[in-house]
Amino acid sequence: MPTYTPPTDEMQFLLHDVLDIGNAGIPGYDELDRDFTAAVLDEAGRIAAEVLAPLNATGDAEGCTLDNGAVRTPAGFRDAYGQIAAGGWIGLDADPAYGGQGMPYLLNTAVGEMFVSANMAMNMYWGLTHGAMSAIHVHGSEAQKALYLPKMIEGIWSGTMNLTEPQCGTDLGLIRTRAEPQADGTYRITGTKIWISAGEHDLTENIIHLVLAKIPGGPAGTKGISLFIVPKFLPDAEGNTGARNALECVGLEHKMGIHANATCVMTYEGATGFLVGEEHKGMRAMFTMMNEARLGVGLQGYAQGVVAYQNALAWARERLQGRALGAPANPDGPADPIMVHPDVRRNLMHQKSLVEGARAFTFWGAQLIDRAHRGHDDRAEALISLLTPVIKGFLTDKGFETTVLAQQTLGGTGFTRAAGLEQFVRDARITMIYEGTNGIQSLDLVGRKLPQDGGRAMRDFFEIVTGFIRENQGDAELKAGFLDPLKAASKDLQAATVYFVEQGMKNPADALAGSYDFMHLFGHVCLGLMWARIARAARAGLASGRGDAAFLSARITTGRYYMARHLPATGLHLARITSGAATVMALDPDAF
Repeated sequence: MPTYTPPTDEMQFLLHDVLDIGNAGIPGYDELDRDFTAAVLDEAGRIAAEVLAPLNATGDAEGCTLDNGAVRTPAGFRDAYGQIAAGGWIGLDADPAYGGQGMPYLLNTAVGEMFVSANMAMNMYWGLTHGAMSAIHVHGSEAQKALYLPKMIEGIWSGTMNLTEPQCGTDLGLIRTRAEPQADGTYRITGTKIWISAGEHDLTENIIHLVLAKIPGGPAGTKGISLFIVPKFLPDAEGNTGARNALECVGLEHKMGIHANATCVMTYEGATGFLVGEEHKGMRAMFTMMNEARLGVGLQGYAQGVVAYQNALAWARERLQGRALGAPANPDGPADPIMVHPDVRRNLMHQKSLVEGARAFTFWGAQLIDRAHRGHDDRAEALISLLTPVIKGFLTDKGFETTVLAQQTLGGTGFTRAAGLEQFVRDARITMIYEGTNGIQSLDLVGRKLPQDGGRAMRDFFEIVTGFIRENQGDAELKAGFLDPLKAASKDLQAATVYFVEQGMKNPADALAGSYDFMHLFGHVCLGLMWARIARAARAGLASGRGDAAFLSARITTGRYYMARHLPATGLHLARITSGAATVMALDPDAF
């Protein structure tokens, strides 16, 4: 049975030493001193390790069941969900005006990582609620916010997002779900939605569906999409649950992973819906939810890598096979732990350097969101918009890669269900697919985000990198191990950006054919920047005698591995990008 240890020390180091939240100048961050964040993270870690993690394997084995439209979640889920709701974790960063605790998004992100590592399928139930709350908070009317948000924040009601239909996924302009206006101002919603996570379950007394639909007579394509609140049970003005709405879960998907989360086929047969925002402006409202979800999915990807790595490391320390080169490490035993073998160490360093760098990148992204929203900083908003597809696409690719490497560490045992590593592989795989496949993320990055506002956000990113390098040139050790590799990788990213600018207008296929490589090139530079920042903070801690020396030294050593063994991949990605679309598009479709 796998185990999970909350990485609270690593999180504290990132928050206070790397991101320096105490001096960030972001409203609300003045409350986040070390003692406060330690108290929050320690309690969240306790719940993750003691309440959520023990239900991960059993929930995977039992799954969800559907009986006459009602879904039953695995044993223990209702009690665990009740503890999450009672502890106020669902509304940790929600608006206090509606019962939330008003904490920064960054702190919610740190807590979320632990919950996802412990039990990804369970965390999805309230994770989706959080996204629905955000959409209603930003785009809903005052009456809608007053009616729905308090009970969603309290965990009495949950939320979903209903986008995909049998005939369309990415191209939402093809949706057929109709919303017919009624005399009382409501709408009759009719259609079928598929792959609706947490679309039906037994954890809350009501489920608030956010549904994309088209009002007859509206514009074609995505310009004609509107967003509607469609509750499972229709509440009255005081929030009392009333009559059952005309919607139903008619099927559960049998999936590769996340078995304990109900993935539903939902039908709406003239269900009562309430317009959110303006008619035909549904995509704008839904993107509030989708962008948050994409950041959350990036977190899911690396968080599965975190718990997989932890269990691979434990195995490598205990499993006896073969002898170390030179003197035995375990002379009194029949063999040495496999930890002594260079290829096993390579495997573990690969995992460790990815998940720790990914955590820093995600936390930085969350800090940018706080800076944008709490500090009303348009530049931060543009930068996190640029980085969102990188966080989602690159971190889920690398998170899945980490789970596979962790499974490989166990050899044949890793392929067995009893070891538990195969569940992390299966659960992580969906993160590369949902909330927009990673191919779509790369197209969004190159086709929309990169040229936005004349490329201002990309220029801002380059200035952050070059500014960091300039500021720290005087540190010879940091320069050799971190700044020089980062500078070289950044030049590869700049060369790829220039190629897109020069070639994109002449032949857009050249840019699109290189978009996936660009996303990975960008991701490596981001993690390189994070490791350089981590190394600087660790060196400062060692110099001042503040913090655990072994912990700080390990951060520097791990960062050197990333810079030496991961970061050179930017050259490969650049070579692929500048080869253009010719070889990609050369083969006739009939010749495949």
